[in-house]
Amino acid sequence: MSSAPHHDVFYVGEDDTQYFRTIHGRSLNTLNTSYLLPVDADEVKRSELHHRMIQFVFNGRNYVGPVKEALQFGQQRRVLDLGTGGGAWAIAMADEFPRAEVIGIDLAPIQPRTVPPNCTFELCDLDQWHIPYPDSHFDVIHARSMHVGIHNYPRFMQEVARLLRPGGFLLVIEPDLHPKTCATDLVAAPDPNSSAAPMHDDILTGWSAFWKMYRGCLERQGIDVTVPQRLHELVATTGEFENIVVREGNIPVGFWPKEPNLLTVGQLQWMDYELFLPALRPMFLAAGLPESTVNLLIRNAQQDLYYPSQGVAPSGHLYIVYASKRFD
Repeated sequence: MSSAPHHDVFYVGEDDTQYFRTIHGRSLNTLNTSYLLPVDADEVKRSELHHRMIQFVFNGRNYVGPVKEALQFGQQRRVLDLGTGGGAWAIAMADEFPRAEVIGIDLAPIQPRTVPPNCTFELCDLDQWHIPYPDSHFDVIHARSMHVGIHNYPRFMQEVARLLRPGGFLLVIEPDLHPKTCATDLVAAPDPNSSAAPMHDDILTGWSAFWKMYRGCLERQGIDVTVPQRLHELVATTGEFENIVVREGNIPVGFWPKEPNLLTVGQLQWMDYELFLPALRPMFLAAGLPESTVNLLIRNAQQDLYYPSQGVAPSGHLYIVYASKRFD
């Protein structure tokens, strides 16, 4: 059996132009050319909106589960944020835990240069055989909304388990790629802490067609689009984790919820999607779709986002799994 290839972590200097390329008018990364979501100012903004939305879902916190305990009893006090994006979660954790060392990893240097002294950002393609850190190196590992950049998620989970010390804490969060719709005339918006299914799945035809095309493009790239709903299975199958907790949450989209916290969640998710729809233009065009088809897909999805009809609005769904690594 051949040994796994070794890939180094890259550190960003003053000139970071080598890490970017322009495709169909958007800036993309160069470390993983199959990952076709942009890495530009709009994507940084979207990353921050996504972070803020999840904070509201978590009632103002950056996490769920025993993170404090994992850092309190960890000798290293190291936190790893996989797929850090704009770096908002890593910075927030560094502020909350000033004695911890927080490392954020991503494909492109789109994070701030001015950060807390205990926070650093490094570049690494996580869609590879070996993530270049020692065994049992981290006390807490966080991975959020990144499975669309991973071709072999079971292998990725094995690597995450290797990097986490026994007793360390894992938190993974993935949005469903089969977004639902929800009636806006409900007395209350769908509770983010409820797993009850939203209704009216196929009324917003432009919205549904857009997501169907997105899933199709990912599947043609070899991405498993069922990862979010199988997160528990994928974590458990490693055999490395215990005390596995699964949570799901329905996310309203738009400005219609009456309850203030849910209204904020809905507004933030709406602004996230407003940036996300045009962000898929490079992926759709790279898949060989005619420009007119891509324009129509995006325009129809925007129509359903901006002007939901028949009292129905888009609704998102989150899958959240957290666990502790077993002691041997």
